Amino acid sequence: MPRYLISFDDGAMDHIPRDEFPRGRAGGAPAVLDEAKAAGVWVFGGGLRTQRASIVAPDGTVTEGAHPETKGGIGWLLDRGSAFNEDALAWAAKFAVACRCAQEVRVLLDDPDV
Repeated sequence: MPRYLISFDDGAMDHIPRDEFPRGRAGGAPAVLDEAKAAGVWVFGGGLRTQRASIVAPDGTVTEGAHPETKGGIGWLLDRGSAFNEDALAWAAKFAVACRCAQEVRVLLDDPDV
C-alpha cells in the first residue's frame, strides 16, 4: 500500500505575515488535515528542526549537526490504497493552497519483508 510524504522546506511560509495565518481549525492547513483524517488517509505529520541532527559514520563516529545541504522540513504522511499517486498529488495541491507554498510529493517504498 503506497504511502506518500508531502512536505515543504522550513521557511517556505516566511513570506506570509503572521496576522494572515488562519486562526483555529477553520481554514488553512488545519482544515486540510481534518479533511485528510476524515478521508482515512492521514498517517502522521510533523517537522524537522533545521540543522538539528546526528550523523553516524560507518565506523560509528557520531557528529552533531546535519549535512550542510540539509534543510528543515514540515510535512505529512498519507496512506493511499491506490498504486498511482494522483490522490497524493491532489492532497498536495490542497496543502499548497492552504500553506501558500509549493509542496514536494515523494513515494515511500514498501518494506519488502512486510
